[in-house]
Amino acid sequence: MRPAAAAEERPPNFVIVFADDLGYADVGVYGAKGYETPHLDRMAREGAMFTDFYVAQAVCSASRAALLTGCYPNRIGILGALGPSANHGIHDNEWTIAEVLKPRGYATAIYGKWHLGHHPKFLPTRHGFDDYFGLPYSNDMWPFHPTARFPDLPLIDGETIVNAKVTPEDQTQLTTWYTERAVKFIEQHQDEPFFVYLPHSMPHVPLYVSDKFEGKTERGLFGDVIAEIDWSVGEILKTLERLDLDERTLVIFTSDNGPWLSYGDHAGSAGPLREGKGTTWDGGQREPFLARWPGRIPAGSVCGEVAATIDLLPTLAHLAGVEELPMKHAIDGKDIWPLLAGEPDAKSPHAAYFFYWGGHLQAVRSGKWKLHFPHSYRSLKGEGGTGGRPAPYVDKQIGLALYNLEKDVGETTDVAEQHPEVVERLKVLADKARRDLGDTAGKVQGENVREPGRL
Repeated sequence: MRPAAAAEERPPNFVIVFADDLGYADVGVYGAKGYETPHLDRMAREGAMFTDFYVAQAVCSASRAALLTGCYPNRIGILGALGPSANHGIHDNEWTIAEVLKPRGYATAIYGKWHLGHHPKFLPTRHGFDDYFGLPYSNDMWPFHPTARFPDLPLIDGETIVNAKVTPEDQTQLTTWYTERAVKFIEQHQDEPFFVYLPHSMPHVPLYVSDKFEGKTERGLFGDVIAEIDWSVGEILKTLERLDLDERTLVIFTSDNGPWLSYGDHAGSAGPLREGKGTTWDGGQREPFLARWPGRIPAGSVCGEVAATIDLLPTLAHLAGVEELPMKHAIDGKDIWPLLAGEPDAKSPHAAYFFYWGGHLQAVRSGKWKLHFPHSYRSLKGEGGTGGRPAPYVDKQIGLALYNLEKDVGETTDVAEQHPEVVERLKVLADKARRDLGDTAGKVQGENVREPGRL
């Protein structure tokens, strides 16, 4: 164990709990129905709740890459979701949050779903994490998948496969196992700064829950799964209190993308937002975001400014006292500590936020305005999804359309004709993003972009 710094110089601890396929309305304070989330609601009550917080893409790998590197996925060449047959992953030259924090004396760990490459050179232990336990990709990429064939799903400890074939019984224990490892790590490193990344495999389908939560909610299996994730958050908070680390630790909760709506009773809810996972509508990319740090984040604060997962790396680096980020290329995230701290008149640091699907720019938001460019998408709101099996997708088209999210959070009423000047301004912002990040999957442009398959 590294020697602890003097108390007055010791950087804060960080815990990021990252759910999988959790919808905007799947947490109590955001409108969840049929189950309760007392520990997450406590985070909102004792910390900050953001209403306009976004992920960088509405799919697993791309979203996780953005969180850990502070970059839009196009910039680093992680697009979509990497499967068991993928031969690429996070590039050696990218810097993760863990790698940025380690020079400041941090102990680092990840317990849960990685999904940034499963070959040894792509594993978390090669990218700044001291400890790793979890699945290398999604929990449905296994032989039990109802409609597709996948190889065996491995469980990895460090860089060793400790269970080559995860079973349904194993899946019922994943949330518990991840939580127990996180608690143990915090206990072991309580005398030094630590960063714990806890990316749960749930509520991505297939849904599994331990005996202690099975059948406990009115919502059924989905509600039981969320109740167990809420329990996990409670265990983290309880451990921090027991070890007198509460006022030293920033705890963050959010998710990788919106709900996989096609799965019906096994899926969550985006509430008033349009669509869900796999789309650039807000239902796909706007997520619950809670942050708690007693004494540093005002209790019960609500922030309506645009912020995103790409902002977490620069924000945590700032709080840890990192004077200069080590990346040789630009990152897209901004320091959002003024928003978290509730500083008077704090505003979003993003003049514009860009919505990509794969490598294609589909929308841009600036302030209250969101402009969609013409594109096709697969609606996940098919009827009939039940019992863990999906309903059919519905292919849809959208033309150029402008929405006022302040008045129309569901993106239902196109006001482009009434505001041509706004449309033109957002087009200019989008063109700038295209020049920097590219606008075609597989043909990304820009000197800082790493193309998939060329890693």
